[in-house]
This record gives sequence, structure tokens and C-alpha cells, in this order.
Amino acid sequence: MIIAVDGPAASGKGTLSKRLARHLGYAHLDTGKIYRAVGQQVLLSGGDPSDPIAATRAARSLTPDALENPALTTDTVAAAASKVAAIDAVRAQLLTFQQDFAANPPNGLAGAVLDGRDIGTVVCPDAKIKLFVDANVEIRAERRYKELLDRGEEIIYSRVLQDLQDRDDRDKNRKVAPLRAAPEAFVLDTSVLNAEDAFRAALAFIESDHSDK
Repeated sequence: MIIAVDGPAASGKGTLSKRLARHLGYAHLDTGKIYRAVGQQVLLSGGDPSDPIAATRAARSLTPDALENPALTTDTVAAAASKVAAIDAVRAQLLTFQQDFAANPPNGLAGAVLDGRDIGTVVCPDAKIKLFVDANVEIRAERRYKELLDRGEEIIYSRVLQDLQDRDDRDKNRKVAPLRAAPEAFVLDTSVLNAEDAFRAALAFIESDHSDK
């Protein structure tokens, strides 16, 4: 069983995906971490994340250990990830890794939950379950703003909002694998839902007749 969960930044897809994986006993892969790790590597080398040569070089040298780096959660790395993700060669380099994880979940688990931007449309177009998690950009910015404050980071709301709007624009308008809901995806708007409500709605969809189609 493969469950694809897509959506923009701060929509709640990561929290939802992890909980679904734990509940169902499936493996979980935050595919955004892969791109964050590549973006961070470019930044550490002093390069420009928008540079195809530097980004592709970083993608080729990516190791699983790099996905565990706590620095991947910063907004600077997130912005770099959005830039490297728009590069064709980077996406091609990382596609196989994601598809192998979905087809062969680690530890012999019976399924996998992958969350990202193009799981249901490009990475796993044949996934049995497809979810698209979305929310109003102002609400997403407020969530991210509070998250950063809780981490002790000094930030202003307007900057967080602008960053999300810029990332949305890049993700939706890139020529390769743009952010969009698969036609058959269950669209879950979390603007007025808390994490528990979102989980219950997603689980109800998964456990409905859709999982048998």
C-alpha cells in the first residue's frame, strides 16, 4: 500500500503523514527532507541553490545520514530546497530514491506514506490513496510563524508570509512536476481543522471504499 500526501508548506501534511504512518504501521518518508538536504549542501559549499551544476552535484553526493540533520528545519534551508527542487536534473537524480522507498518499504513493512509536492502526480502516480492537504496561505504563515517563535527564532510575520507566497509561486509554476492535486486526490483543507480533525478525516477516507478501488 502506498499513500501519497501532497500539499504546500505549512499545510499540515507532514504532521498528518507521520501520524498516519504510525497508526497504520507503515514506513514514512518526508520527501521534502531530501530536497532540503540538497539545498543545505549547496549553501554549505557557498554555492547558489538556483545553480543547476551546484545543485545536481549536491544531489549526486546525497547520503541517508544527511536527512537526519536538525538544521534542515530552518526556513533558510527550506527556501533553498524550493530552488533546487525546480531543477530538472536534481529531480531526476532523486526520483529513483523515492520510488524505491515506496516500492520496498524498509524493515519489510506493508506500506509506505510519502509526503511532498508531487508524490501523487509524479513520484507515485499509481498510489492507491492520494491526499492533497491545503490551507489558506495566511493561516499557514501564522502556523509557521508560531513554530519559529517556539524555536526561539527572531522573525516577523510579514517575512514568513512573503516567504510562503514566494515558495508557493515557485512550486506551482516550475516547469517540472509543479505542485498540484492529482485529479483523483482527496483534497483536505486544514484551514479550519486541527491536527486531530485532519487525521480523522484522512483516516476515514483511507478506510472507505476508496482503498479497495
